[in-house]
Amino acid sequence: MIVPTDIQTERLVLRPWRVDDAPALHPILAANWDHLGPWIPARVATPAPIQILMDRLAGFAREFEGDREWRYAMFIRDDSKLLGELSLFPRSATARASFAESDRVELGYWLRLDENGHGFVTEAARAALAIAATIDRFTCVEIRCDARNEKSSAIPKRLGFTLARTIVDPSEPEVQLQIWTLPLGDTK
Repeated sequence: MIVPTDIQTERLVLRPWRVDDAPALHPILAANWDHLGPWIPARVATPAPIQILMDRLAGFAREFEGDREWRYAMFIRDDSKLLGELSLFPRSATARASFAESDRVELGYWLRLDENGHGFVTEAARAALAIAATIDRFTCVEIRCDARNEKSSAIPKRLGFTLARTIVDPSEPEVQLQIWTLPLGDTK
């Protein structure tokens, strides 16, 4: 395994998703669809019956174990309250890639609406940056987010990332995909 399976910060526990997380995840996705739906892929954010969520989480676990992508469930350390997800995805310059073909890593995250404003994502992201810095293959970390998602785009600013570019798809001009970068030499 390339990354650790369990990460603890001052207030958080991050660990790979498990099938038995589905009952806790279901009401969070249902309650946060309007909050999450515009920003993260439907295959992650869509509320679904428990069995479908179990299958989805089993897939996330297989991807984690196979070092293809690392999705961590994020919990409050004291009471194990499920907050959201922090993810790392190997990338090349043009797309998500296998670890062997990657030269950078993409950092992704989502947080339930009722826990916004407490610094949980920033704390989790700092821990993920420390891990990424130990992997020689990765030269930088990228965060990709829609410019309209002000809370999400505040994270890279807070962590010292630089806005490298903004991509606008002519078929969806309202979407302005910001690509933020941080050279890993800055975190070592």
